[in-house]
Amino acid sequence: MRALRYHGRRDLRLEDVAAPGELGPGDVLVRPSWCGICGTDLHEYAAGPIVTPVTPHALNGAVLPQIFGHEFAGEVLAVGREVRSARPGDRVSVMPILTCGRCHYCRRGLQQLCVSMACTGLSDAWGGIAELAVLKEEQVTVLPDNMSDEQGALIEPTAVAAYAVERGGVRPGDTVLVAGAGPIGALAALCAAAAGASEVLISEPGVNRRAIATRLGLGTVLDPAAAGFHELLRERTSGIGVDVAIECAGHQAALADCVRAVRKRGVVVQTGLHVGPAQSDPFLWALHEITLVGTWCYGLNDWPRVIAQVSSGKLPVERVVTGRVPVDRAVVDGFDALLDPQAGHIKILVQPNAA
Repeated sequence: MRALRYHGRRDLRLEDVAAPGELGPGDVLVRPSWCGICGTDLHEYAAGPIVTPVTPHALNGAVLPQIFGHEFAGEVLAVGREVRSARPGDRVSVMPILTCGRCHYCRRGLQQLCVSMACTGLSDAWGGIAELAVLKEEQVTVLPDNMSDEQGALIEPTAVAAYAVERGGVRPGDTVLVAGAGPIGALAALCAAAAGASEVLISEPGVNRRAIATRLGLGTVLDPAAAGFHELLRERTSGIGVDVAIECAGHQAALADCVRAVRKRGVVVQTGLHVGPAQSDPFLWALHEITLVGTWCYGLNDWPRVIAQVSSGKLPVERVVTGRVPVDRAVVDGFDALLDPQAGHIKILVQPNAA
């Protein structure tokens, strides 16, 4: 079968690899329909290996080269003899995290913090940008008939964004600042609105992304580099500050903006992945009694809840998609396009089984 495999920095190859063999009792064989390109994938491609294993992974022995893709949906082709929650013909969304189930965190329901966590598409034998993928039963959730495969492929990044909104304690009537209009920022804005935020403000320094975010109707889009940015935020909040600020850019300036923008006793959620240390002002944390929380992935049981929100129409995640490409154009028109600040994309989906 064909699969897009990551070998190292700037080295992605569409290759013929061995197709799956006999399924284990709890396995599910899926034909991926759409797979999103994630910011983590871009970091690996541009500057890795970072999280892809160069030595055998402690949980499952996975090692480079790695089939890419962890944001995907597909059709079930076959299931192992013990599988009960999915059957051939079902369309499913994939939760890619794999855990040991035995460590301190797994036993306390915090599986996303598993000490030996692995991820389909990053540290596993399988990935979503391939003709076929083998998954565990607990990784797949059946999609309702009124949801598209594209929406199913967006559940994984939406779960990241929804978890950030949840950790921020966003309540109906809150004003929320989202720093960064990339895919997670865009989805966080939609999730905050779905949670009842009365106003969602988005700060984005990139001209093209500001234009896209404005066109997609994600919220009020502002330039954080513009003169009077913080004064404008104060004006929009009657001089108080925003209730919750969610940092989705992974940049020191964005974190500083969030700390400065949030009200007293407000919450700053750190969701964007920083590639190095970032400075902030602890004096403001103390002076304003700010709560700072971090997020890592999502709760592994969040799929039914997020799918239900999308199915209801209250969370239109498909609005963040700015491009769709066949697998044979995934590198040039997908990865390279997303890394080009002039290309004007937020989220690109790859079609692994395009004819």
